[in-house]
Amino acid sequence: MLIAQLKSFFMVARIGSVTQAAKRLGLSQPTITAQIRALEEAYGVELFHRGGRRLALSDAGLALLPKVEALVQQETEIDFFLRHSGDLRTGSLRIGATAPYYVLDIIGRFSARYPAIDVAVETGNSQEVLDALLEYRVDVASSSQKVDDPRLERMLLGEDPLVLVVHRSHALAAQARVPVAALASCRLLMREAGSTTRIVTEQMLARAGVVPATPMEIGSRESIREAVIRGLGVSVIARHEVPSHPHLKMLDFEDSSEEMSEYLYFLRERRGARLIDAFVAAARPGAQGMPD
Repeated sequence: MLIAQLKSFFMVARIGSVTQAAKRLGLSQPTITAQIRALEEAYGVELFHRGGRRLALSDAGLALLPKVEALVQQETEIDFFLRHSGDLRTGSLRIGATAPYYVLDIIGRFSARYPAIDVAVETGNSQEVLDALLEYRVDVASSSQKVDDPRLERMLLGEDPLVLVVHRSHALAAQARVPVAALASCRLLMREAGSTTRIVTEQMLARAGVVPATPMEIGSRESIREAVIRGLGVSVIARHEVPSHPHLKMLDFEDSSEEMSEYLYFLRERRGARLIDAFVAAARPGAQGMPD
């Protein structure tokens, strides 16, 4: 029980939000709050100053944080050691992914070669999956965000052009190619902050001097596609992410050649772990013929 309480304290202290801490730990908000309250009451300490919407660490909380961080790190290393110490006939691999399109093929090749290995996939935007990797919550991560970080190794998985996706009844649907300026008169459906697709789209708009008429933020690519199908607006999406659907049409940009790249990341310090090396091998070009 103490370990669970300390992990809840640690995550809230790191993020400053019970809601986000609950999401990271896969628990409910009341559970997180109850665990921290129980920890404080058991030892007669106040770990947070509660005022406003954000929690602030007390002096006791600040002193406790590095001790708990070391404990969480040790637990993570033990878990990693046990999951990766087998002979590839047992074990588990945790994967963070922004989208399934590249990583599912890799998982298919990996699982065909190592069918007894349990694979779990956690999805999120680019920033979320990289945070999960750096926080040791996943073992490898695929992301469209290019990051230069000495803690990480990066492999290019593929590149794909950005296209405009519209409903077939939309005024632009009769064209094969459109200028970026056409977005000035559209309701543009955008991903949430932290999404690389959104960042690249905003850069493209800024270079063209275009401000969309009525932008709308929607939190996932799946929801955006459904919104376009329902005629709620248009969106800029990587070509391979556009599903085959009779109500959708893809339009190339005539004055922009923006591309989305997808990368595989893993921690440099864990290079050499057998499961990670095996997954990286499955991601390399020509991996269909992986050696025995």
